Amino acid sequence: MRKEIVTEVHIQAAPAAVWRVLLDFPAYPLWNPLITAIEGHADTGERLEITVALPDRRPMRFRPEVLRVLPEQELSWLGRLGVPGLFDGEHRFELEPTEDGDTLLRHREKFSGILLPLLWWRMGKPTRAGCEAMNRALRDRVESIGRAGSE
Repeated sequence: MRKEIVTEVHIQAAPAAVWRVLLDFPAYPLWNPLITAIEGHADTGERLEITVALPDRRPMRFRPEVLRVLPEQELSWLGRLGVPGLFDGEHRFELEPTEDGDTLLRHREKFSGILLPLLWWRMGKPTRAGCEAMNRALRDRVESIGRAGSE
């Protein structure tokens, strides 16, 4: 069984500006309501230490493996609960340039594993809400940095 959440946000900035904010892990606690902390380096095969705070849930810490780093295009990682196949979650940010030079960010979460049917009812809606909140916060952060830089 698999479930996927896909959210999008239009950001009035080039993919390079969005990428800089996405990879500025030390600043996440300042603006990110979903991923409140990341430690580590965004290098394929590396492990990150991530704290996620879903709405109305206690923060969770996990250590996903970075799957893909394509500068200004994609950042993804895979987290697991215990052994592979029990409960896996792939988190992906995809940056797509628009015709006007802005960025369309697709924020995806793919879940799978034998525990998914038991956990989905508790986490599906809060995860979508958390992704949407992060998208808005990321947009606001990138666009405010752009305005501050043009003043």
